[in-house]
Amino acid sequence: MSLSILYSRAGGLQAPLVTVEVLLTNGLPALSIVGLPETAVKESKDRVRGAIINSQFEFPVRRITINLAPADLPKEGGRFDLAIALGILLSAKQLVLPKNTENECHLLMEHYEFVGELALSGQLRSVKGILPIAIQAHKNQRTLIVPEENGLEASLIKGLQVYTARNLLEVCAFLKGEQSLIKPCIDTPINSSNYTMCLSDIRGQQYAKRALEIAAAGQHSLLMKGPPGTGKTMLASRLVTILPEMSDEEAEQVAAIRSVCGETVDVHNWAKRSFRVPHHTASGIALVGGGSYPKPGEISLAHHGVLFMDELPEFSQKVLEVLRQPLESGKIAISRVAQQVEFPASFQLIAAMNPCPCGYWGDSQNNCRCTSEQVQRYQNKLSGPFLDRIDMHIEVPALLQGDLQKSSDHIETSSVVKERVVKAQQRQIKRRKYCNAHLSNKEIEQDCVLSTENQKVLNKTMDKMHLSARAYHRILKLSRTIADLEGSELIQLHHLTESIAYRKIDYFQ
Repeated sequence: MSLSILYSRAGGLQAPLVTVEVLLTNGLPALSIVGLPETAVKESKDRVRGAIINSQFEFPVRRITINLAPADLPKEGGRFDLAIALGILLSAKQLVLPKNTENECHLLMEHYEFVGELALSGQLRSVKGILPIAIQAHKNQRTLIVPEENGLEASLIKGLQVYTARNLLEVCAFLKGEQSLIKPCIDTPINSSNYTMCLSDIRGQQYAKRALEIAAAGQHSLLMKGPPGTGKTMLASRLVTILPEMSDEEAEQVAAIRSVCGETVDVHNWAKRSFRVPHHTASGIALVGGGSYPKPGEISLAHHGVLFMDELPEFSQKVLEVLRQPLESGKIAISRVAQQVEFPASFQLIAAMNPCPCGYWGDSQNNCRCTSEQVQRYQNKLSGPFLDRIDMHIEVPALLQGDLQKSSDHIETSSVVKERVVKAQQRQIKRRKYCNAHLSNKEIEQDCVLSTENQKVLNKTMDKMHLSARAYHRILKLSRTIADLEGSELIQLHHLTESIAYRKIDYFQ
């Protein structure tokens, strides 16, 4: 009987540790894998057999039992192939490490984690979700050995000892001390602010630009309503150019989500904020995540970034309603029979819509072809509770010809606006360690104090506009953000009235 123990990691954002135990015993030749493996893991025995034979080793003609612990953790994918193959070779004494006893061999393997799928030829293939694995390996102070294609992505984690290999033979030679493996290195600096877009690309729409700046400063959600061709999509796409840089921890979280979803992580631009634009045919699961083995959806891919929903009423009402809870909490919990998973979803929602199906209702030239019933039906697709959760509602009117012909020389650039946004967010973080959009009701009472006269103005507005308690708190948070942009300690009357102006649109007139 011969037992070997190695370490790998399961998929997902948490990348839990998986102990790969390989036991060789006498008996009829067989190979069994236990520990809640799904189909791709069960099939690893055929990949491992071919890889071992084609790597100039002999596959043991004995009874082989492979246990993937913990037993109640679902295992999926081919990420365990490398650890399983090495465990078989160690147990069969075909891979002899430069140690004298089995205990010393175990102590040596204690310092490594192995991740990689094997081809029948013995070549190593890349796997999804390598970044969360790298983060956890670094926390546990272990050396990570991964396929060559995953090397640069894993090397994004500062301080992690990571090696890459092209095939099983290279890993075996490295463990025996016969050759070294490559340490991946990013040879060009990471760029997080090199955008080809700029706010100066947009002519006119000063009111909308001001709203965009306030949304960026306080991380508020924004709904833009206007006819086609007024610049709503251009405005939304420029929001990321005026947002502050992400911290290293935030960048790691965002890149880890992309990695788990199988998206390519650009190692030179990985710290850029996400700008996700799901199509209106997207399902609820596509937006919030899910599946038999839950994966993050669009709202998690927009974590610390922007989720832009164009043609908002065209989305299914059920799809829109699933956004209500993550808009408030900044996270999404997905429950399945086998497991419960929580994904981060702290995103800024920017939405755009036309006023009616043809897009020209309320146009000064009377170009609208819709009946009043069609307009009502179109606007009623958005429920009151959903709209109530969006902080700012603005009109984006049609542009005048004179605005289109103006030069961009005297238009504020994204870098100028970004300076004001950064200063405003620094004031908020110094006060509460997060932005105003995330203030609790108790914190609003402490940070958004109004004078007696200003409180009367707000009370009259609430009665006249029939606003909810949630809208009341959102107006206060918006007022606080506007004051922060001006560097004011107190909320003044003009701060309050401006924030009220962003709640005035009546979508059901």
